[in-house]
Amino acid sequence: MNLDYDSAIAVLRDIYWVGFEEKETSLHCNSYILIDKDEVVFIDPGSIPDFPSIMRKVIEVVSPEAISTIIVGHQDPDVCGNLAIVEDVIDNPDLKIVAHSNTGRLIYHYGLKSEMYYSDRNDNKITLKSGRELELIYSPYLHSPGAIVIYDKKTKSLFSSDIFGAVSENWELFAEGDFLEPMKVFHELYMPSNQILKNFMMKLEKYDIDRILPQHGSIIEGEDVQKAIDFLKTLPCGIDLLE
Repeated sequence: MNLDYDSAIAVLRDIYWVGFEEKETSLHCNSYILIDKDEVVFIDPGSIPDFPSIMRKVIEVVSPEAISTIIVGHQDPDVCGNLAIVEDVIDNPDLKIVAHSNTGRLIYHYGLKSEMYYSDRNDNKITLKSGRELELIYSPYLHSPGAIVIYDKKTKSLFSSDIFGAVSENWELFAEGDFLEPMKVFHELYMPSNQILKNFMMKLEKYDIDRILPQHGSIIEGEDVQKAIDFLKTLPCGIDLLE
């Protein structure tokens, strides 16, 4: 698929990829914009080095001040190291930053000033003005004690943060060919154990998922969703490999 990675790319009519194609490290970072009428949600805004490229793509799609919510999957600098800068550019006094409380006490040290909205203190969901519900699914130790993933019920889309992530030199935004091998390498390095990973995969099987949008690697769609879940169920990783 021939896509222009220097521009924002529509995944669906109301979801856009605004990430960064990383050619030096093969760890491609995906940020997303979700538009719901006059509300805009920014998911995993990215790192400081990637900020100019990411924000330029955001501006192609929306006015920054229209962003009402930022959701952070966990605290890693590649996921949200640019939060304080993004916050200044958005310049919205009503901006909410959404995270699990275990993540919130860490991203506090980025010097943020916006209201914090903790998923675990708000029924693990956020409801937009239209009534659209984003479920904030707790995914502890994958690979952070405060990690969450986001399920958009309207589009049956799972924003999975580092879970289902991948590293690849021959990267494409939409998964093609053998997409499992790049996932294998990433999960072996960054996930703590198969037991924790398998338990969460079994939890995800209860959801009707049309696509997975990870923070690294490629978007997984259709029948490949179950293929990816089945693969991770049996993948040794982290401490399994040390033992």
